[in-house]
Amino acid sequence: MKTFLNLPNRQPTALPPAFAHDDVRFAPALVETFLAEYTHPGDLVFDPFAGFGTTLVVAEAMGRRPLGLELDLERVEYVRTRLRDPGAIRQGDARRLRDYDLPPIDFSLTSPPYMNAGDPEDPLAAYAVPGQGYAAYLDGLRDIYAQLARRLRPGARAVIEAANLRSTGTVTTLAWDIARAVSSVLTFEGETVIGWDQYGYGYDHSYCLIFTRR
Repeated sequence: MKTFLNLPNRQPTALPPAFAHDDVRFAPALVETFLAEYTHPGDLVFDPFAGFGTTLVVAEAMGRRPLGLELDLERVEYVRTRLRDPGAIRQGDARRLRDYDLPPIDFSLTSPPYMNAGDPEDPLAAYAVPGQGYAAYLDGLRDIYAQLARRLRPGARAVIEAANLRSTGTVTTLAWDIARAVSSVLTFEGETVIGWDQYGYGYDHSYCLIFTRR
């Protein structure tokens, strides 16, 4: 995999009006690129923060076996309408991966819910309750990936797409902090910088952080 890629940030389908204000999907082109590089037809591709289902829909279209968790039930119901196999997405909490009967995973790709250092809500609870701060959020992600590591096949990769966040003169080094946290439970293999033709968060690029279970 190259360490820098230019990709178009385009969505082939619009979200229903109820979700249009919250369109934080990453581009299908990103999923296609990483699945082509790291997976084969029939591999199980897992997304612990399935969101609006981009990873699952693309994986299914490419002949992979999709599986995802999403906390928000309305999103789950929407994603089920987009999959040939509606059972490929489950309503569930990534913080409790150990409680789910998951098969061995060949590859994982996600973009977790983002957090600025001063945000009051808990992103890992769908921003629905007050959080315990930025450090607790990073600890939560680390614990999720410690649980995921036990489900990954030896040598399998987990990719996290994340950006640093710049606003009102401050920068939250989110991508770098996620890399540091998760590298304590999976081997950090490196990153691919994605240059987008349009993007948010104060930058025109994001990072795909690549981890391996040795």
